[in-house]
Amino acid sequence: MNIQEAINHPDSTILDVRREDEFEEGHVPNSINIPLHDIPDNIDRIKKMSTPLVLCCKSGGRSGQALLLLKSQGLSELQNGGGYTDVLKLKK
Repeated sequence: MNIQEAINHPDSTILDVRREDEFEEGHVPNSINIPLHDIPDNIDRIKKMSTPLVLCCKSGGRSGQALLLLKSQGLSELQNGGGYTDVLKLKK
């Protein structure tokens, strides 16, 4: 599944890992905000989210870190969507 298919999949979850103040300035509609530093404390919550799980941030760096962390915890069906504006452009 490519990134556009993952973003637009009916069961996908968009997880924005930016800080709360960044998220409030703009985000993908219906996305969930869990800042990168809070990911380790929310693994069980994230494991319950519907997949595919598309991670985003400002430019793709933090979402890439989150992806590696989540993979190390056994999660699959993950995609790094890059910046949230990139995800917005691909969302239909």
